[in-house]
Amino acid sequence: MSVSVLYHSDFLNHDTGAGHPECPDRLRSCISALESCEFSDQLNWKDPRPAAEYELEWVHTKEHIKHIKSICDSGVGYIDPDTPVCPESYNIALKSAGAWLDGMDEVIGGSSAFVLSRPPGHHAESDRAMGFCLFSNAALACAYALKQDGINKVGIFDWDVHHGNGTQNIVQSNPDIAYTSIHQFPFYPGTGSQLEKGDHCNVLNIPIPADLESEEYLQKFDAGVFPFLQNFNPNILIISAGFDAHRRDPLAGINLEKEDYAYMAVQCLKIQSNILLGLEGGYDLRALGECSVSVVNELV
Repeated sequence: MSVSVLYHSDFLNHDTGAGHPECPDRLRSCISALESCEFSDQLNWKDPRPAAEYELEWVHTKEHIKHIKSICDSGVGYIDPDTPVCPESYNIALKSAGAWLDGMDEVIGGSSAFVLSRPPGHHAESDRAMGFCLFSNAALACAYALKQDGINKVGIFDWDVHHGNGTQNIVQSNPDIAYTSIHQFPFYPGTGSQLEKGDHCNVLNIPIPADLESEEYLQKFDAGVFPFLQNFNPNILIISAGFDAHRRDPLAGINLEKEDYAYMAVQCLKIQSNILLGLEGGYDLRALGECSVSVVNELV
């Protein structure tokens, strides 16, 4: 089975400045690894469309959208101390969000999809950009999916090492969406305690300490994430795929290997046979490429 890869070279033009960890080389590493892997002939590369502003309004306030556009239009600036933008960033962020929507179309049509886009999205709340993120790509993909015939429940598994506060902020009031995250805690952004369960018990947070080894991590996945999603029984499953829980990542302290991500992908395929996988964080360039190949290999 082929896997659709949603990517556009415009994503490289979101300029975060010298030395910023969320840099264009992150995508270049993933692309190079996927283009040279043994199953590269089973990858279907597709150019995504930009999301429309009315689509962003499904998950963001009009004021938030205008605020991001205004800062980008004014030139190089900062949304917050961690989140720089350039004049092109607004339109690139629209295309990044659109890539997740196109990826959802691929999944609904019967093919797994991997979205290779930036800026990422899981820290962006309905009215606030932060943590390198401008718009909430995963939450937008959920909203879009639920508007399609035959889709009435969507699950999200966020395996980024940081809690996806933005995604949770937007989806936790919707009983048709389940969100679960394993993340280092206490850690940025400070959210994601076990007490945060969503308005309909549709949120499961599994905070873990720094220096956790992969065996313990996967035990928590098996005992928590997998049965939570299996019991919810979604029509569509989204993975917010940050690879910054890898042991080489410079911004965190969890000790996963590429094989651990592949294991979780295989288990998730038992819940839904086609998955929307979208890149979030991950800041060791070699690990990004290796983990992308390891996970996508399980989807083909």
